[in-house]
Amino acid sequence: VQLQASGGGLVQAGGSLRLFCAASGRTFNSYDMAWFRQASGNEREFVAGASRSGGTTYADSMKGRFTISRDNSKNAVYLQIDNLKPEDTAVYYCAAGRIPRNWLFADQHRYDYWGQGTQVTVSS
Repeated sequence: VQLQASGGGLVQAGGSLRLFCAASGRTFNSYDMAWFRQASGNEREFVAGASRSGGTTYADSMKGRFTISRDNSKNAVYLQIDNLKPEDTAVYYCAAGRIPRNWLFADQHRYDYWGQGTQVTVSS
């Protein structure tokens, strides 16, 4: 599986962005998908996950302004970010893996494939 993330950009605080991750390969619907982000000088952190069974999960700090969705017919996963804040400035990565039942989506070691990242910059 190859992943290509896009949709980032420079946005004013309060604005919205929709990030897009395109996946190659015929087995997209057999993977759990997730978005992570990494701000300069910080560790990469989990944002949201969309399971192969259709469920979604979010990091506690991301609930409310972030919405993950996937379209298996298009081999795509999306991340809608509303009411952007300067602290959302980061490189956003999409990832694909097979997360065991009852395992945390936030565990980065469970992901086999990563996109190259797309930069989101929020100005105040």
